Amino acid sequence: MSELPDALYTPEQVRALDRRAIEDHGIPGGVLMARAGRATWRLIRQRFPDARRVMVLCGGGNNGGDGYVIARLAADAGLAVDLCPFADPAGLSGDARRAANEALARVPSAAFSPERLAETDLVVDALLGTGLDRPVSGAMADAIGAVNASHCRVVAVDVPSGLSARTGQVMGIAVRAALTPTFIGLKQGLFTGEAADCIGEVVFDDLQVPAAVHDGMEPSARLLGAEALEAGLPRRPRTAHKGAFGHVLVIGGDLGMGGAVRIAGEAAARSGAGLTSVVTRPAHVAALLAARPELMVHGVEAGSGLAALLARADVLAVGPGLGQAEWGRALFEAVRDGDRPLVVDADGLNWLAQAPTRRDDWVLTPHPGEAARLLDTDIAEIDRDRFAAVTAIARQYGGVAVLKGAGTLISDGLCCRVCTEGNPGMASGGMGDALTGLIAGLRAQGFDTLASACLGVQAHARAADRAALDGERGLLAGDLLNALRSVVNP
Repeated sequence: MSELPDALYTPEQVRALDRRAIEDHGIPGGVLMARAGRATWRLIRQRFPDARRVMVLCGGGNNGGDGYVIARLAADAGLAVDLCPFADPAGLSGDARRAANEALARVPSAAFSPERLAETDLVVDALLGTGLDRPVSGAMADAIGAVNASHCRVVAVDVPSGLSARTGQVMGIAVRAALTPTFIGLKQGLFTGEAADCIGEVVFDDLQVPAAVHDGMEPSARLLGAEALEAGLPRRPRTAHKGAFGHVLVIGGDLGMGGAVRIAGEAAARSGAGLTSVVTRPAHVAALLAARPELMVHGVEAGSGLAALLARADVLAVGPGLGQAEWGRALFEAVRDGDRPLVVDADGLNWLAQAPTRRDDWVLTPHPGEAARLLDTDIAEIDRDRFAAVTAIARQYGGVAVLKGAGTLISDGLCCRVCTEGNPGMASGGMGDALTGLIAGLRAQGFDTLASACLGVQAHARAADRAALDGERGLLAGDLLNALRSVVNP
């Protein structure tokens, strides 16, 4: 994905920006449409110079108008063009109608058929824009299915048709594009949820609108840029000592789950924490010390055994392998109401969902299932709007919420941050434990709650991307830990 601005907007905000450009800055809508079409056409020639036959699928509205501009430009360049309207051009209005008339004067329309795809080098998707609010159906759904099945290269104009530009959810079926040029403002739904399977490479073009168009428009979310780790993790003073970088205490690892706290503890240490301790079942102590002797490991059989350890720690990480038995409940209750900053994951979140409380100094790191329990709903509802879900968790429980998944979201209840790094190899056990320890380790080093969550999420994802250079399938949390040291030393 090419370097992008960090500001993200809802579809409604982008339409407002478009109106500002037209009404407040005197840029005609037809000029913006022509610029969008030309920008897309330039990208097509750059990315797909071998394309000789192009199929352009045009819907109604301005998105379809962009498609008509592209069809005309392709024909003017001497390419064979199949121009397939999915809305009667005579029913269009304004700029879209004028763009359609100009294109159809140069290129005759053609009925879409899957058979045409066999002779097509490139498909331009200009079917549906940012206003989609219901599942795609009928002829458009059939066409999208045929395009996806054909394995043709696809350029999606502004947003892949069928993908919600607000939430990143696929609305029934969505185009799977190789390239998505998008305009005026980045749409938040392009960067989370199911979008990763649809967008391909995203390229942004502001269509030369003045920067003042954005004045007073607060972004709905922000991307974590590639440079955030470099800016956030400076070189250490040459006089540094371990006492300057905090003490993390990881709590969890019921019987049979000692590996979870080992991973979390090592991640905290690899993040740069000065000291890392682990509380687990006594049966796990010897194995953890043998595997990672830098950890200080304590066997505890009841919550009452925590007091002295809690007093020495700066930050607590609770939940990895904690379990849903009485042992885990007692440990969670012993730390929940204390005075140390917390990172809560896994069964710590499940215990929290059963007895909700609020704190301002913790980071909660749910996956969609845990998020559903925290909000007393189901996973489908979480996936319908990940932005709304992570914001609701942060506002209800306080602190910072991290909703894991493709396009991980971080929210303090005011604004979301979005991490687009990471890969499908992270879908394996122990990855969440590593993130928990990593965030706790950064928090112990003096980063505030939001910064430790953002830096931790990004470092976690980037380490996984480096570890996945040998392949995504079979990637283990331990592989991520091996890559983490270079990531946190940018």
